[in-house]
Amino acid sequence: MMTTFRDTVREHAGGLNRLNVYPVPDGDTGTNMSRTLDAVIAEMETADANDLDATCDAISHGSLMGARGNSGVILSQILRGIASTLKQANLKHTAGEHAHHFADALSNASSSAYQAVLKPIEGTILTVVRESAEAAKLASGEGATLLDVVRAARDAGKLALDNTPEQLQVLKDAGVVDAGGAGYLLLLDSALHVVGGEPMPDPELVEPDDNADSVARAASVAHRSTVVDGGIDVSEQRYEVMYFLDLDDSRIEEFKQEWGSIGDSIVVVGGDGLWNCHVHTNDIGAAIEVPLELGGRPKKIRVSDLFEEVAEEHAQREAAIGATSKPTLTSRAGGGLPPVTTAVVAVCNGDGLVELFANLGVQGIVTGGQSLNPSTAELLDTVEHVNAEQVIILPNNKNIIAVAEQVDSLTKKQVIVVKTRTMPEALAALVVYDPEATVTENAAEMTEAADSVASGEVTQAVRDSSSDAGPIAAGDWMGIADGDGIVAVAPSALEASTSLLDQLIGEEGELLTVITGSDAEASVTASIEAWLSDRHADVQVEVHSGGQPLYPYLFGVE
Repeated sequence: MMTTFRDTVREHAGGLNRLNVYPVPDGDTGTNMSRTLDAVIAEMETADANDLDATCDAISHGSLMGARGNSGVILSQILRGIASTLKQANLKHTAGEHAHHFADALSNASSSAYQAVLKPIEGTILTVVRESAEAAKLASGEGATLLDVVRAARDAGKLALDNTPEQLQVLKDAGVVDAGGAGYLLLLDSALHVVGGEPMPDPELVEPDDNADSVARAASVAHRSTVVDGGIDVSEQRYEVMYFLDLDDSRIEEFKQEWGSIGDSIVVVGGDGLWNCHVHTNDIGAAIEVPLELGGRPKKIRVSDLFEEVAEEHAQREAAIGATSKPTLTSRAGGGLPPVTTAVVAVCNGDGLVELFANLGVQGIVTGGQSLNPSTAELLDTVEHVNAEQVIILPNNKNIIAVAEQVDSLTKKQVIVVKTRTMPEALAALVVYDPEATVTENAAEMTEAADSVASGEVTQAVRDSSSDAGPIAAGDWMGIADGDGIVAVAPSALEASTSLLDQLIGEEGELLTVITGSDAEASVTASIEAWLSDRHADVQVEVHSGGQPLYPYLFGVE
């Protein structure tokens, strides 16, 4: 059942990701569930397949350690609830009571999921799990067979999922059902297939909106404001903080309440002193400090900016390259890398950006950015191969900074991360890069240069929504300012760009860098340049072909 579930979620990940209420091409529920299940199956493969206790332990441990995102964390708690119940049932050796055991497992899964969430919200995966468990319990109490109990659970779960838009207005407005609930329903589909041989549902074709053809290629980027995902009301909190926590079980409720005062979307799962913790907050420092005051120790801390997070495109691109982004090591005269005091490793996506970075002295380039977040291992591999004992890493995306900061502890080289969040910031930093200066000297100069840049980007909406900049219709173009979210909404890329640029340039901007993406049209670019010449004649303009996906225009103002 678990293997079937994992394979099915993989196939349906694109459709699950599209069940999102925010207008940009977004979605990470399917991706997070899929990756959580990958970790579960990997753990199960190390266990004896003929030993149910070992299998259940592997499901529990694999889901706890491998959970990604709030949807993955809640799924892990569901799986842990099922596994612990079936393990206990195995100890009882009660033959012929499989139907009761399965119903009990779903009930425990539901209870565990609700306990993990500080402020449960109905109309989410929590509701779907609960109603499916109640139906299973009722059927088993009436003497139904295992197959009939599984079918009752699946039918009730489907009805509950279909009803989620009636319970949550945000889902109804977007015309979607809860993504987490849809993912959970695939677990029941998998059980029904394994127990009764019933066919699995076909993956839903993911099609672009009729009036937004180009967004089919821009499958995923998140600039969230109000989203309901995985049982939590995600409000205006900007950062997703996740970590494993060593904390005595008796203090976990106190920890959750303290977190409740600084954020939302709080999910805490685990036990026996080890917890997997997830929160959305605007105060990263406080999220990490809370357990310290309770005698706890957070580890493997991951921080993501929810306004920048990319998921579905990440999964698609990662699958396309076999889940191993191969770094590009820039070759120069003599066919090798010249020795330097400090080398630069940069993350970027787009042939034009690769060439531009190489011309500015970057020795190692890792594929990634808005459409793909590389792993620590990929960054480390590149760092080890550059011809220098001191290395600067330019992550160029908020989601990659925390990963990049792990590299220094994993290598004998001295590594400093210059926390660039955008490609324009990276270009500004590289202008002052000195390969013969020390890494410390370079980090100071490059950080100052990057901090002087105001960045923005243009992308397209995939469905109707609203924002501080006004109502958004599917196909509208949006100007997004780094740090401020959506600041412009317009029917064309040109209008969104000029409105965004007016705000970025203001009265003090002197230099504008324009990086065109793979979807940028030459006529639109020319019109932007003409507008700049007329409206901001005193601003120096540099236009570079970046070739990046998702965003036809990236802007940097100094």
